[in-house]
Amino acid sequence: MNNSQSKSYADAGVDITAGYKAVELMKKHIARTMTSGVCSDVGGFGGLFELDTKGMERPVLVSGTDGVGTKLKLAFLMNKHDTVGIDCVAMCVNDIICCGAKPLFFLDYIACGKNIPERIEKIVAGVAEGCVQSGAALIGGETAEMPGFYPEDEYDLAGFSVGVVDRKKILDNKTMTEGDVVIALPSSGVHSNGFSLVRKVFDVENADLTSPREELSGVSLGDALLAPTKIYVKPMLALFENVKVKGVSHITGGGFYENIPRSIPDGFGAEIEKEKIRILPIFDLIAKTGNIPERDMFNTFNMGVGMSVVVSKEESEKALEILKANGEDAYVIGKIVKSEQKVTIV
Repeated sequence: MNNSQSKSYADAGVDITAGYKAVELMKKHIARTMTSGVCSDVGGFGGLFELDTKGMERPVLVSGTDGVGTKLKLAFLMNKHDTVGIDCVAMCVNDIICCGAKPLFFLDYIACGKNIPERIEKIVAGVAEGCVQSGAALIGGETAEMPGFYPEDEYDLAGFSVGVVDRKKILDNKTMTEGDVVIALPSSGVHSNGFSLVRKVFDVENADLTSPREELSGVSLGDALLAPTKIYVKPMLALFENVKVKGVSHITGGGFYENIPRSIPDGFGAEIEKEKIRILPIFDLIAKTGNIPERDMFNTFNMGVGMSVVVSKEESEKALEILKANGEDAYVIGKIVKSEQKVTIV
């Protein structure tokens, strides 16, 4: 047993022994994420991972980092901490997959005002679930107790992931051309973006977050907003194996107008048919409650589309079949056109 302890440090607000207890509680969750490449145990100074490059000519590492943002305020208000870790992982691995890379491992960073081991365990349980969903190993992390910097009942959560792709398989949007098809992968809700606006619209500190809402098919506002970000890694990896994918966009903060252009080459644009988009009820409620213009909604939120994929028209049916076989109810929302305007919603 670790006998490290400091009364002076504890008097300053940092409980070292609470950190040790949190690590012990999270070990069973971390164990769920272990893959063959992991070479280290929890508690070392660095997370070790052996890269398997068999079958790759020129392996390229791809990294992504992000946090959960002010969605955490909902977790505090709801006292529900076991899903935000999924958001943290999703925001990183969904970015990595846009390059065609397979996530290998993940590390998290939790900064809190007071280390409550049972709460830290719930946060890490969510991180571990996100790692399981994406096939990434949770090989390390950090929990920082920072009294006086964060309130005792609040924390921040961020992380980063590293993936790998053979250089020749990195997605190349230069092959994109007029007539290619834009496919939507449905989102689970607001995901982890736009929550500064969401919190303002609903005045969440004073809102009823727990009562069922008719507009949300009986789901409470709090549960609808806390729905964890969908992780698209495994369906997308299956798609890469069977179809020539020309571009992928993770629809995050900035919505359609900021994210879709990131995967489209100069001289082309995406023409999106609004009537085909399966807009989720939560977005209708946000727009109605906040009196938010449609343009702002599409420039802030995913509107029910968590990821967009561009393939040739000839392979679009095959792509839809593969995605649906892997649990994604994907559907076509538009096409690529010659245009200097990167996104047009018609």
